[in-house]
Amino acid sequence: MAKRLLLIIFSLLFTYVAKAQQIQRFNPDTVMTIVIDSAVNINSHRLNAQDFIDAVTRDTSFYKAFRDMKRYSFLAENRIVTYDKKNKINGKIYRKIRHTNKPGSHKVEYLAKSDSGSLYKKNGKYQLYTVEMFDYIFGNAYNSDFTNAPASGGSGKNASYKSKLKTLIFRPGTKVKGIPFISSKTEIFSPELREFYNYQFARGTYLDSIPVYRFKVTRKPSTAPGDVMINEMTTIFDTRTFEILGRYIDMKFNNMFASFNVQMNIELNRFNSELLPVKISYQGNWDVPFHKEERAGFLILHKEYKEE
Repeated sequence: MAKRLLLIIFSLLFTYVAKAQQIQRFNPDTVMTIVIDSAVNINSHRLNAQDFIDAVTRDTSFYKAFRDMKRYSFLAENRIVTYDKKNKINGKIYRKIRHTNKPGSHKVEYLAKSDSGSLYKKNGKYQLYTVEMFDYIFGNAYNSDFTNAPASGGSGKNASYKSKLKTLIFRPGTKVKGIPFISSKTEIFSPELREFYNYQFARGTYLDSIPVYRFKVTRKPSTAPGDVMINEMTTIFDTRTFEILGRYIDMKFNNMFASFNVQMNIELNRFNSELLPVKISYQGNWDVPFHKEERAGFLILHKEYKEE
């Protein structure tokens, strides 16, 4: 009886893993606006790998850039696409939004708005948790991070998930607490995980005029898939100030408890000497027990910043 039970368990696990590995990818818009000139020997620039690692792990500019938007009026274009299990589009969202942030007030004006497909529950909330989380952070659906008021993230499980998502977006390479079997795998610069990664350095030009370094961390080909979670993390630094202007991250993980494959790209640009977000793109799917499998892609553009 015990042997039969073990066979059933292993059979279920094999089926689950095989299913996760067969997930097809759709094409995202995650190409960074950078032209690479050449590889660079950072020693000649009086820099070393640790300088870049310290800058990545200590950086707060990304989160600050999003928080600083509350002082600006700007135009946002948001495109969201959801997919079914066969990677066919089953939902589309388009928003063109004018955010007006004047002292003491925040106004949202929809210049264009269209939805199609299966997107919402009966209570009006999004069907996919992924869409809800990204709309919460980037789309201001629940009047959260773009305003001067306290974020309305709520409490309990949702608040915890939002906190973890913010860590993955704004502080990649650091530990994400509270995720079984995954938390430590995000800490790619720890002594335990450094051996699994290669570092590459290059010089280039960002947005046609800004000289930058590209610091690219990639999983070594010999690394077993289960040993790491982050396959690649690329960070773009302004060579003049060493400020972070862009970040691309590719994460993939698969075990009996969870399966996901996610790519994100965030880019900043300077307005009135202040760094602000100009592009956020995402593609991904994830599948955990007792929840519906989710697949979605996003392209979010911010422009016409104006300080009120």
